[in-house]
Amino acid sequence: MTDHSEDRVFEQARPALLGLAYRILGSRADAEDAVQDTFLKWQRAERDTIANPRAWLTTACTRRAIDMLRAAHRSRVDYVGAWLPEPIETSIIVDAGDEGPLAASLNTAFMLMLERLTPKERAAYLLHEIFEFDYPQIAQTLDIQEAACRKLVSRARAHVDKAQVRHVTPVDQQEKLLAAFETAITSGDATPFAALLSDDVALSADGGGKVPAVLRTLHGKTEVLTFIASVSERFWRQQQRTVADLNGTRSLIFRDGADITTAVSFAYDAQGRVTNIFAMRNPDKLARLDEARVK
Repeated sequence: MTDHSEDRVFEQARPALLGLAYRILGSRADAEDAVQDTFLKWQRAERDTIANPRAWLTTACTRRAIDMLRAAHRSRVDYVGAWLPEPIETSIIVDAGDEGPLAASLNTAFMLMLERLTPKERAAYLLHEIFEFDYPQIAQTLDIQEAACRKLVSRARAHVDKAQVRHVTPVDQQEKLLAAFETAITSGDATPFAALLSDDVALSADGGGKVPAVLRTLHGKTEVLTFIASVSERFWRQQQRTVADLNGTRSLIFRDGADITTAVSFAYDAQGRVTNIFAMRNPDKLARLDEARVK
């Protein structure tokens, strides 16, 4: 195998590896580091002895991401306010033809639910349910017995099913919500927007201790709508707003001049009502959204 063809094998696998690492880590920056580490290991490997490059690359990337996740969990203990996954443009890791269940596995509510799992539960679930690896392959990847692998996936699936965070919300419903949100921001009339919220809607903001952001999660329509009205009047109404597909959902990006100040995304229940509003304010996590394509 020539170097050119070897590089092509890796580049073909890169989007899937990035998608896997991102879902494990919740950080695009860390996921890119995990993929780069995998590439360096691939370059050093005896590739003529590798029968299944896809499986080899997935194993290497998964193990590296798990190690990084364990370290990340320790650093998040002292995180200021709510921690939210770094937003990522959907098209970076999901092909245009896979905008249903695969994109739904990127949504912020699903990613936050994954945070409750152990690193191996998280990896096993993703490999089996999202990337369709069989149990023997996953067991080899995680270096565990197949029976233990099945238990990991079963426990993780039970958590996911209970949380009810993995379903596809029609795009027209998402766009209806964004239009109502825009109306609430620009005119102060929140009636159409309020009608699309669940009664127990929650709003979380991630400032990372670097910029002002509400530190506690807000609950219920009254508290959430009061907060949005206040922020809209003071900031959002005057800022430029663009729509982008982030984490598998239609989202709104706010800019003050050239600087992105906030990315707002939503989670929905099976009936299409908004259950969660996520406001990313941490500038470190917004840095890579400058290239997010406007829809």
